[in-house]
Parts: sequence; structure tokens; C-alpha cells
Amino acid sequence: MRLSELDALTADPHLWDAPENAQKLMTEKNRLQEKLHDYDSLAQRLKDCMDLIELAEAENDTAVLADTENQLFELQKEAATKELESLLSGEADPNDTFLEIHAGAGGTEAQDWADMLLRMYNGWANKHHYKVEFLEESPGEEAGIKSVIIKVKGKNAYGWLKTESGVHRLVRISPFDANARRHTSFASVWVYPVIDDSIHIDINPADCRIDTYRASGAGGQHINKTDSAVRITHLPTGIVVQCQNQRSQFANRDEAWSMLRARLYEFELQKRAEKTKNIEDSKADIGWGHQIRSYVLQPYQLVKDLRTEVETSDTNGVLNGDIDLFLSAALASHLEPTTS
Repeated sequence: MRLSELDALTADPHLWDAPENAQKLMTEKNRLQEKLHDYDSLAQRLKDCMDLIELAEAENDTAVLADTENQLFELQKEAATKELESLLSGEADPNDTFLEIHAGAGGTEAQDWADMLLRMYNGWANKHHYKVEFLEESPGEEAGIKSVIIKVKGKNAYGWLKTESGVHRLVRISPFDANARRHTSFASVWVYPVIDDSIHIDINPADCRIDTYRASGAGGQHINKTDSAVRITHLPTGIVVQCQNQRSQFANRDEAWSMLRARLYEFELQKRAEKTKNIEDSKADIGWGHQIRSYVLQPYQLVKDLRTEVETSDTNGVLNGDIDLFLSAALASHLEPTTS
């Protein structure tokens, strides 16, 4: 819908007679206004740079020329990012996101790799000024983690991270092997959106089993040592969610219900995708056996995305959170179907 049409609709004095519809219209209007503001800002900054370059060339001011060229380079990168963000057209793309990491078979090796992935995503979130909230963490016996669930909070968090679901493979000389042999480890990542009030998911409580247990793992004074952790099992689909980060069972239960709604929404998206794609191919996209990225630290250094063929030898940068090149390529080539 065009902004002019939204202006006319939101000017209707009876708009808020239907609050739910009004809220959707206002959200869409704000989204379009923000995109137009971003475009106008980029266009104005480009014009300012071009005017400054023209003036600097006339006065032969090399210092100003060099500085303005650097500004143009940064402007180009920002415009490229905005262009990619325009592809985030999915219903839940603007939302916060849940991100799960599970260590594969292999004990300490795989659990350490899962912990490395957690640090990678945490580093990426920090670089983009997103907030990370830990919901569930199961530590490894000797090192690393068996599994973790985090919530990444910020604009377009799900849209940017949604293509990270899949199996991540690590090849390195094991720090846990006294013979310094090369090991291959696997961990799975699963990303699904936090569902806000604009997306309605019906859940029949009779279809769910709720269990409570004692919180464990990292957390120190923030973990309540009573049976405050909550696990909800959705019996028709077999989907299980759990939360232990809050002090009270009530708060953990509320967060777990939120997670379940998100998982069921993501489950429905996958069902719809299978209607328009080959079912076996679609299953490969979400299955444990589908490797999306390989991280090789020995005998050479290379991180390669197996879907887009994008690669880099800057393994340290990637493991510290510099994964935008992979996210951008995946976003451009693997857009999620909308739910309209």
C-alpha cells in the first residue's frame, strides 16, 4: 500500500473504532515513513558530498577531497545495507528473534564448538547494538555448552539472522587432544522470530504439557534454585520449549509461552514453504544433516558458506562476529516466503 493511501486511511476519524486494524495501519505507515526518511537522508548526504568535492576540486584542496571520498565510501556501504534491508519483507522480519544452538555428537569437542558459535553471534549482536538475553543454557561436562537459547532484541533481528538455521561444521586441531590431531565438529543453529501482538497464534492449552524443574547452568545469583524453570511440550507437533533465566516460575512460564507461539509460527512458515518448493529440498533446508557453513582452521584458514559460495580467510574476524558478508549474501539469495 502507498503512503498516500495510508495517510488517507489513518486520517479517518473512525479509524480507532477497530483498534487492531488501526494498529496495523499505523505500524505500516510508520515503517514506510522511516524508509522514506532513510532515502531522503542518503540522497541529501550524497548531494552534500558531491557539492563538497566540486568545491574542493576548484580550490585544489586535496585534504578535503580525501576526507569526502572516505565519506562517499561509507555512504556507499550504508546504502548497500539499506538496499538489503528493503528485502526484509517477511511478516516477522522486523521482530526480535530466538536463536538456539545445539552441540552435535562428539562430546567436549562439539560442546566447545557450540560455545564458540554462541560467542560469534553474541559478538555480531554487540557490533550491531542489539541486546542479547539468555533464556536457557545447558553447560558441557568439561567445557563449552550442550545447548543454549538466546533472544536477540533489536530492529530486524529476525530478518538478518533467519538464514542462519542449519548445521555449522568446524575443522581444527583439537585443544582437547593430547596428540594434537585434527577434529571435525558439528553444531546446529535454529532461528525463529519473537511473535508480537500483530501476529495471532492460537494455542489450545489442552494440547500442551507443562513441566517445572530446578534451574541449572550459568547464572549465579540470577538463577532461582527452586523449581522455577518451565518446559512446555506441544503434543500435536512435538515441539518443546523451555526457559529458566527468570527468577520466578511465572515469568519463565510467560516467556516459554512466547517461545512456543514463535516456534508454531515458524512451523507454519515451513509448512507453507513446502507447498511451493520440492518437499525433500525443503526438508534438507531445516534438517540436522543440512550443512550451511564450514569453518576450517587447520590445515588452512577458510570460512565458506555452502549455499552462496561466499568465503573468507579471516576466520578470527568471523568467529568474533564479523558475519555480515554471509548474512547479506544469504538474504539476497534465499528470501523467505511471506505469509500473506
